[in-house]
Amino acid sequence: MSLQGEDGATVELADGIEHQVAMVMDLNKCIGCQTCTVACKKLWTEGGGREYMYWNNVETKPGRGYPRDWEEKGGGFASAEQAGQEDVHGEREVGELPSEEDWGRPWEFNHGEIFYDGSDESLRPQGEPPEWGPNWDEDQGAGEYPNSYYFYLPRICNHCTHPSCAEACPRKALYKREEDGIVLVDQERCRGYRYCVEGCPYNKVHFNVLKKKSEKCIFCYPRKEAEGPDDEVRPPACASECPPQLRLVGFLDDEDGPIYKLVEEYGVALRLHPEFHTQPNVYYVPPFAPPQHTEDGETVDVDRIPRPYLEELFGEDVHDALDTIERHRDRVRRGEDSELMDLLTTQDLARQYRLEAFE
Repeated sequence: MSLQGEDGATVELADGIEHQVAMVMDLNKCIGCQTCTVACKKLWTEGGGREYMYWNNVETKPGRGYPRDWEEKGGGFASAEQAGQEDVHGEREVGELPSEEDWGRPWEFNHGEIFYDGSDESLRPQGEPPEWGPNWDEDQGAGEYPNSYYFYLPRICNHCTHPSCAEACPRKALYKREEDGIVLVDQERCRGYRYCVEGCPYNKVHFNVLKKKSEKCIFCYPRKEAEGPDDEVRPPACASECPPQLRLVGFLDDEDGPIYKLVEEYGVALRLHPEFHTQPNVYYVPPFAPPQHTEDGETVDVDRIPRPYLEELFGEDVHDALDTIERHRDRVRRGEDSELMDLLTTQDLARQYRLEAFE
C-alpha cells in the first residue's frame, strides 16, 4: 500500500498495516560504547537460552560483524527485475544458518575468584580459549596509517516492510502488527524450524535452544504501549539509554515527524543493504570522517572513508545523502537556518521521539 504525502513523496506500507514504526540512527554520533547493547541485553536476553543473543549489537565497519560474515550468508529477496516480475521484489532467496561459532559462545569469566577469593589472576574467559565472538574485530577497520578508518554500526531487527523471515515461516508464526508494523514471533505457533533465521539476510532472528523457538527484537513494544510503572510512552531502551542520543524514533508515515523528514524529504537517512529487497524500517545517516593526510601531515581533499565502501552498505543514494548534509553544514557555517541540521542535532526529546502521533 502506497501513501502520498503533501510534498508528493510516496511512503510504502505493508498490506494491512495502519502505520509503520521506524528508527533513524545517525552514525556520526555513535561512539561504540555498547550502552544500547547492554540496555537491551539486561531487559530481554539475559538468560534462559538467550545468553548468546544480542538483539541490539554494535559492530565495527569495515568488519565481519555479528554473526560472523552475516552479509555473505544470503536470504532476502531477488529484485523484481532479476525475477522478471512487476512486484516490489522477486522470489525469496534461501540463506545460510549461522553456526554456533559464527555467533560466538557466551563466555564465563572468573569473577568469583577475583572479587571474592582473593585471586591475583587477570579477568579472562574460562574454558577453551575463544576463537570468535561479538566485537571480535572491534576498532580494527581498514586502510593504512595515517589514513586508516572505521566507524560503528548499531543494528537491531529492521522490522521490514517485506520481512523475508515472515515469508520463510511455513506456520506463519512471524507477522507484522497491524497497528504499527512491528515484526513479532507468535511463540504459540513457532515450532523452531529456523527457516526464519536463514531467511533474514540481516541475521536478526535468533533460535532459543532451550525453548526450541525463534526469538527477536520486539522494538520494546511494551514501552511504546506505556506498560511501565509510570504509564508513560517511552522509546525502545536502546534509543533512550544511548549517551550521544543518536537514534530518532517515530513513524515512517508521520509527515510531521523526524523519520519522514530525514527519509522522504531530505533523503539523508538510508536503508542498510537495500539490495536485500526487504525494505527495512531502520535507517542510517551515513558517516563522515576527516579527509586523508599525506605522510607529511598535509590534509588532502580525499575521502577517508571510501565512497565505494559506503555505497556497498547503503546503495548509490549515499552520494546524494552525504552531499545534501554537506550543503546544509555549509549553510549553518554561513549563519543560515537549516531544518535538517536542527533535526540531526536536536536535544528536544519530544521532537526526537514521536510515538504518539497517531493516538
